[in-house]
Amino acid sequence: MFETVLIANRGEIACRIIRTLRRLGIRSVAVYSDADAGAPHVRLADDAVRLGPAPAAESYLHVPRILAAARETGAQAIHPGYGFLSEDAGFARAVREAGLVFIGPGEEALHVMGDKIRAKDRVAAAGVPTVPGFAEPAGERMPDAALAARAAESGFPLLVKPSAGGGGKGMQTAASLAELEQAIPAARRIARAAFGDDALLFERLVERPRHIEIQVLADAHGTVRHLGERECTLQRRHQKVVEEAPSPAVDTALRARLGEAAVAAAASVGYRGAGTVEFLLAPGGEFFFIEMNTRLQVEHPVTEAVTGVDLVEQQLRIAAGEPLAELPAEPAGHAVEVRLYAEDPARGFLPATGRILALDWPEGVRVDAGVEAGSEVTADYDPMLAKLIAHGADRAEALARLRAALETAVVLGVTTNLGFLGALLADPAVAAGELDTGLIDRLPEPGEPGSGDARLAPALVAADAMLERAARAEAAAADDVWVRARGFAVGGAAPPPRRRFEVRSAAFAGATDHAVAARAVTARADDGSAWVHTGGVTAWLAPEPRRAALDARLAELGRAGAPASPELRAPMPGTVTSLGAADGEAVEAGRTVLAIEAMKMEHRLEAPVDGVLELAVAVGELVQRDQLVARIRPAEAAEPEDRPGGPERPAEPGADPAQHASHEE
Repeated sequence: MFETVLIANRGEIACRIIRTLRRLGIRSVAVYSDADAGAPHVRLADDAVRLGPAPAAESYLHVPRILAAARETGAQAIHPGYGFLSEDAGFARAVREAGLVFIGPGEEALHVMGDKIRAKDRVAAAGVPTVPGFAEPAGERMPDAALAARAAESGFPLLVKPSAGGGGKGMQTAASLAELEQAIPAARRIARAAFGDDALLFERLVERPRHIEIQVLADAHGTVRHLGERECTLQRRHQKVVEEAPSPAVDTALRARLGEAAVAAAASVGYRGAGTVEFLLAPGGEFFFIEMNTRLQVEHPVTEAVTGVDLVEQQLRIAAGEPLAELPAEPAGHAVEVRLYAEDPARGFLPATGRILALDWPEGVRVDAGVEAGSEVTADYDPMLAKLIAHGADRAEALARLRAALETAVVLGVTTNLGFLGALLADPAVAAGELDTGLIDRLPEPGEPGSGDARLAPALVAADAMLERAARAEAAAADDVWVRARGFAVGGAAPPPRRRFEVRSAAFAGATDHAVAARAVTARADDGSAWVHTGGVTAWLAPEPRRAALDARLAELGRAGAPASPELRAPMPGTVTSLGAADGEAVEAGRTVLAIEAMKMEHRLEAPVDGVLELAVAVGELVQRDQLVARIRPAEAAEPEDRPGGPERPAEPGADPAQHASHEE
């Protein structure tokens, strides 16, 4: 076994790997960027080496620096975690050529399974069923128009997927030729930026499927075994949200068939280590190969919970040349995992940033986290904060434990999907196990609650009390008598007026009927806003000045029947990746005028009205949330000297700047 292992990753996966290394008595080495200098994984490791600035291209994707860190710390092996370089055949080769052990599969497996087209051809030759579709010829790029024409002949709906990469990044759906004409360039653009390869794969979209994956382990002696399935059907924008093991739709016979196909897929590339073979399961029981992830998965803890097998330990033992041990034949109990993201469900699940002011994880469940109180959540990396995993004797018990955990989990300082997860687990279809990959998309969009929402009453009281205590403390410490005197009345001091609050975000994780203990956890942000968690409710509240409240009410009165705003503002912090129209060009309402990407997500902004486009940004520019990026003016009102961004900027509709994109799942 190895004495020292370097983890070429960050966040919760680095922390999780370090815990197993520590249990086995193996020295751990962390690497970090400037943005992660104070991150938990850096302190948890026995040693840590700085790689470079925050952009991944200059740190976590910089192979020479990672290898230098391994050499200087005496590491014998490198564990890539997931994302970043974990499925990069060139990185695996560089590690081997440096005389180190890559804790992952061989280069052939990475090369074949790292490309969906090659992978599909290889497993089909091994007898594994695949989804009908077509791909661009190897080494060639068909014109977008030719691709669209061929796709139209194949029929809709279609799934457009980057051949390289994984984790749903860049994946687009198209139900018509018009949608396909936008989906193809969008998929190419994201694939080129994220993976350096813009080859595309087209597959028929299987209606209402389940997403089932099989965990496999394979040693260097030719033994390949599987550890059963995980249900990963609950997805949003092709990103997994909830995972569980075993699947409520898989019985012993189907598990054996899926396992046999997964083992055949892994054996077709001489696989070694831990990997996951993913399938679509149609309502009638037919299944199709999607892809193979040649690494540890985000959702691996649910398999560990029902098998008792530490998958990281198995990776280490296999990489050290040990033969594969016997594995459990059937799962014990049931496990469910949710992914906690820094995102705002009320704003279309757009990524959120900020400093975590308070954090309190629930008891009775496993929490794999890479953040703590004081951590800064930035747009540099994937927005996942943690995973919460509950295990029970059966599915109902596991779900109940996880829902109770979500009600008591406290994350203040950054908007999260905590409330959405609680509501999702309480959905009748989810509770009954009647799942398909489109279920989340069919749910009502989470609304933006107002301060009049009765569920927010305890949070408003707690926020008011916290800010009043802070105001009293500041007044008591002030030198100015006019500051210390906080109002008066005949017969004594006047009571402070009750504050009005603007609700910036609110999450209602308490979806059960029973009352959650009304313990209030509060935190005050630097801008004077209040964060509160109480009774399963997490709220971000900004004190509303009286004048602002009056202006808001007057604006609301005049809003009915008003035309759509001609201004387009950035819905999230990110980078402008493309322009769909030139500055000064006439556009119609609904036309895509620009795209912004951050944290693995591309958001396209459309013209709200007909008129002339006036751009305030250029391709490659970094923008902040709510920043004005464009304006649409009626043709007769658009004057070139009155541009929203100052000097006129040239349009760059075909540009694609070199930029870093998160490679995490």
